Amino acid sequence: MSAHRPDLSSSPDPNVNYSCPVFPQEDYDRLRPLSYPMTDVFLICFSVVNPASFQNVREEWVPELQECAPSVPYLLIGTQIDLRDDPKTIAKLNDMKEKPIPTEQGQKLAKEIGACCYVECSALTQKGLKTVFDEAIIAILTPKKKKGALKRRLGPRCINCCLIT
Repeated sequence: MSAHRPDLSSSPDPNVNYSCPVFPQEDYDRLRPLSYPMTDVFLICFSVVNPASFQNVREEWVPELQECAPSVPYLLIGTQIDLRDDPKTIAKLNDMKEKPIPTEQGQKLAKEIGACCYVECSALTQKGLKTVFDEAIIAILTPKKKKGALKRRLGPRCINCCLIT
């Protein structure tokens, strides 16, 4: 069985309407949790060269997952590690009086938020990518220790969700 893939190398057909829906951030924030009930594992990613994305882990992503999917395991993933030692990236961060997130800081946060583990990777060099997926599989296959997980799996923001296991 093969999937049909459109040829995107030529210019689009003027008789076809191509559209990509764009939701305002508030709408996306409301829609995103609808996909959580059937999720086996979450990968919470941040860029090691973007301190704001690191801060969002604690302030935005973990609270949302704890509310909507409290029994689903999650991994903390530091991305773009190839840029951690990049002179241009370091110069930009220095201009903003910031520094790359060190591995130890990622490990500490992972422990504080209750992540299964902390893994760093680079999509550019592919370093650590296999480990990310290996750890995600391990997290899925590791038996959950909490009792009553089904009751906690659906948080108050996910009232209309249906979970069949």
